[in-house]
Amino acid sequence: MLQTKPQGLARKAARSTVSRVPAVVVRSVAATEQKTAAGAKPHNPPSSYGVFRLSYDTQNEDKSLTRNWKKTIKVAVTGASGNIANHLLFMLASGEVYGKDQPIHLQLLGSERSKEALEGVAMELEDSLYPLLREVSIGIDPYEIFDGADWALMIGAKPRGPGMERADLLNQNGEIFQLQGRALNEAADPNCKVLVVGNPCNTNALIAMENAPNLKRKNFHALTRLDENRAKCQLAMKAGKFYTSVSRMAIWGNHSTTQVPDFINARIGGVPATDLIGDMKWFREEFTPKVALRGGALIKKWGRSSAASTAVSVADAIRSLVVPTAPGDCFSTGVISDGNPYGIREGLIFSFPCRSKGDGDYEIIQDFLVDEYLRSKLRATEDELQKEKECVSHLIGMMGGSCQLRGAEDTTVPGEN
Repeated sequence: MLQTKPQGLARKAARSTVSRVPAVVVRSVAATEQKTAAGAKPHNPPSSYGVFRLSYDTQNEDKSLTRNWKKTIKVAVTGASGNIANHLLFMLASGEVYGKDQPIHLQLLGSERSKEALEGVAMELEDSLYPLLREVSIGIDPYEIFDGADWALMIGAKPRGPGMERADLLNQNGEIFQLQGRALNEAADPNCKVLVVGNPCNTNALIAMENAPNLKRKNFHALTRLDENRAKCQLAMKAGKFYTSVSRMAIWGNHSTTQVPDFINARIGGVPATDLIGDMKWFREEFTPKVALRGGALIKKWGRSSAASTAVSVADAIRSLVVPTAPGDCFSTGVISDGNPYGIREGLIFSFPCRSKGDGDYEIIQDFLVDEYLRSKLRATEDELQKEKECVSHLIGMMGGSCQLRGAEDTTVPGEN
């Protein structure tokens, strides 16, 4: 059983005993009592636990396995004891996401209430014997868990309570992402890639980004890949083709019911989807709402939210940045709209069709056709994101914002908080 040390002793031990050689280390962290609102907050690498304390001798491994291993990357995951993470962490540790040659250090953030559950997660990771899993850290202080992070997968968010409006959810989760953004700013690697999953993910990503000026604005992402995957599935079923034949299927805008699944530019077997299916009424009246409402349909069938498919879409979103995009294809991700070629106002986290060379970077694809129908849909989702931004103006240092979402139609994707 893990013994948690008093904070001062734990930090002293962390400085003196943590090895920098390739090792498997599970770490437990006590939360700091005070967090400075201004200036840098001291932070230290978290302390170790379990089998992951032990040095890992690669000489004991088959040389064909370790010969081409890369430098270990640090991946921080928030909400690490939740359902989505329960599926995702084992994909990350197995090499399925970052590659079979990429050792990984998982840094898992929970809350005071989930500390014991985090230990359980660490125990399962111990028992899974993943060769690429060099270290695991667990804790409840974001400043320590984000220490040196190369990637931050921000899954944790407050659930929506009964009768809670979207404006209230934005404010409550916004305070979490403001704090975590500041922690990323002080502790993470300056080139850290941040993927926000916790909803409302576009505006949560905006809040984190605006509170982390030391990180590149371009490196903040909001998850819209699940929407893309759902759209590909619907197109494939309608066309009678397998989903691997679907390409250039982009999601524009907000991860809400105002999202815009782009059937205009989608291809099925290289043929425009609109030509192959030939039913514009279906595209406009059935396809678009079916994608946006898929989560609610799943809950009606199964009684659970889409944790597993969300985890798969997170893995897909990461792979889209570390594996080159196939020629002529794209992937969807919510990114900063600054300098975009489609006339979307700047300063929003907006989902665009993107491509990558596989180096962690990306570019917004510039050749997508935007007709009048698509333009009107883009304008609606853009307006919603601007209103969300104004609702959280006090969390991003923006003066004069007023929240216009109170009493407005609920556009949260069904089945999600």
